[in-house]
Amino acid sequence: MANLTPEARGAREIDPGKGGGTLLSRLGERLVTLAHLVRFSHSVFALPFALASAAAAAAFAPLTWGRLTWIIVAMVAARTAAMAWNRLVDEEIDLENPRTRDRELPSGKVTPAAVLALVIVATGVFILAAAALGPLPLVLTPVAILILFGYSFTKRFTWASQLALGLALAGAPLGAWIAVTGGLAAAPLLLGAAVLTWVAGFDTIYACQDVTFDRVHGLHSLPARFGIATALRIARALHVAAVVGFVLFGIALERGGFYWLGVAVVAAALIHEHRLVRADDLSRVNRAFFDLNGIVSLVFLAAVLADRPWMR
Repeated sequence: MANLTPEARGAREIDPGKGGGTLLSRLGERLVTLAHLVRFSHSVFALPFALASAAAAAAFAPLTWGRLTWIIVAMVAARTAAMAWNRLVDEEIDLENPRTRDRELPSGKVTPAAVLALVIVATGVFILAAAALGPLPLVLTPVAILILFGYSFTKRFTWASQLALGLALAGAPLGAWIAVTGGLAAAPLLLGAAVLTWVAGFDTIYACQDVTFDRVHGLHSLPARFGIATALRIARALHVAAVVGFVLFGIALERGGFYWLGVAVVAAALIHEHRLVRADDLSRVNRAFFDLNGIVSLVFLAAVLADRPWMR
C-alpha cells in the first residue's frame, strides 16, 4: 500500500480545515465526525440481538435496569472500539479504494491520533462495563477484544473474512446472556450462530462491490475468491442457516406466537434482500445492506419483547 496513486495522494492532502466557530461548536463537529467514522447508526445490527438475548435470559435470572444499562454501554463501547480500530488499520486500503476514499480518516477529516484515542477510550469503557457486569464478563474481555480487533486483519489472508465479522457480532447475544445469567446455555449459542450466519450473509453481499479492487490489491473475501454469482448463492445459504438458527432458538426457549410471527417477518425481509441484488446489478446493495438488515434486527428484538414479560 506504500505506492499510492496520484488520486489517493491528492485525497490525503485535503486540509481537514481549521474553520471558525466557538470551541464548543468545533468540539461538537468533531464528535459528530467521529460518530460518523464508526457508523454509530450501524449499532442497529448487533445491539438489538444483545437486548433480545438479555430479555430472553431474564427468564432464568433477574434482569435489573442497572444491569441492562451496563449491557448497552458494553455493547456500544465494544462496537465503537472495533469499528474505530478497523478504520485505523484499513486507512491505506480505504485511501486507495475509490468507494471509501472520502471516509473521514483517508480524507483527512480526522487524524489517526484522534481515532487511536477513540479506540483506547472505547476499549476502556468496554472493560469498565464488563467489570460492572461481573467476574466472568471481565475475564472474557481479552477474548472479546482479540476477536473484535482481529477481524480487521482477516481480509489480508483468508476468504472467510465475512465469517470472521459474523463471529465478532455473534459475541453480542452471547455476552448479554452471560451478563444476565453468569453462564452460557444452548439457547444463546443457537442465537449466536444465527447472528454469525446472518451477518456473514449480508456482508458477503456488501463485499461484492469491491471484487475487482480486492483482487488487484491482494485482499480476500468470499466474492473475490468465488466470484459474485457464487458468493450471492453462499449468502443465500447463510441466510437460510440464520433463519434455522432463529427457529431453533425459539424452540429451545418455547417461544410463543409473537416470536414466530417475528421470525416469519425476518425471513420475508431476507428473501426480499436477495431479490434486490443480482450478479449483474449491484445498484441496490446499500439498501439491501442497511435498510433490510436493520429491519431484521429490530423486528427480532420486538418479537422477543412482545412474546412475554421480561423485566423484574
